[in-house]
Amino acid sequence: MRTNVRKNPHSPRYTAIAKTVDQDVAHDIVAALALVKQTANAKFVESVDLAVNLGIDPRKGDQNVRGITNLPHGTGKVRKVAVLAKGDLAAQAEAAGADTVGGDELIAQIQGGFRDFDVLLATEDMAPQIGKIGRMLGPRTPNKRNGTVTNNIGTAVKEIKGATRVEYRADKAGIVHLAIGKVSFTDEQLLENFKAGLGALIKAKPATAKGKYIKAITVSATMGPGIVVDATTAAKLAA
Repeated sequence: MRTNVRKNPHSPRYTAIAKTVDQDVAHDIVAALALVKQTANAKFVESVDLAVNLGIDPRKGDQNVRGITNLPHGTGKVRKVAVLAKGDLAAQAEAAGADTVGGDELIAQIQGGFRDFDVLLATEDMAPQIGKIGRMLGPRTPNKRNGTVTNNIGTAVKEIKGATRVEYRADKAGIVHLAIGKVSFTDEQLLENFKAGLGALIKAKPATAKGKYIKAITVSATMGPGIVVDATTAAKLAA
C-alpha cells in the first residue's frame, strides 16, 4: 500500500535560505532588514514586505483596520492610474501624470472590458456613476474610505504614481500585509518606510480592541523567508 508523502511546497533555493534564518529569534528591526537583504537572491529586484499580526477581531465591523498612508520613500513599484473625472479636475489629473482620464466614455470602456490600470480614482461628481462598474471591478472600485474618491485628484495621482501612497487592510486572520520598498533601497530608506507603515497601523488601532494590539511582526523579501521582528521595541520606535 502506497502512502502519500507531501512534497516540500518550497523550492530548494528557498529551503536553503530558510535554514540560515532562526525563526525562534526576534530581531531588532535594523538587524531584521539587513537579514532581508541577505536572503534576497531571486533573479529580480525583490520587494520588502511587512506583515503585522494585530490583536483585533476582524469579524467585528468596528475592528476593521483599513486605510491609506504615505511612505516617505515609496514602494519602488510603478503603477498605472486611471481617473474618472471631467472638466478642470480631469485636466488636473492629466497634468499630474494619470495614464488614462475620462468621464462617461471611460465608464463605457470599463464596461466593455478595459482594465489597463492598477488603480482607478474618481472625483466626487463621478461617484454616482461608480455603481455601473462596481461588480466588474471588485476591490478596485473607487470609494471614499480608501481615498480613491476625492476632488484632491492631482495630489492623489502623484502619490500613487510615485508609489508613496499605500493602502492597508487587515485580512480575515487580522494580519496586515504591506510593501515597504525594494531590497535595492538603502537601510535608512527601508527603516523610515517601516516606521511610517507600522506607525499608521498603531494610529489606526480600534477603540474596542482589547489586549495586546501589535502581536507579531515579520519582514521578508518577496521570495524569501519571514524574519521575526521584536514587536515591542519596533512598536515603540514607530509610535
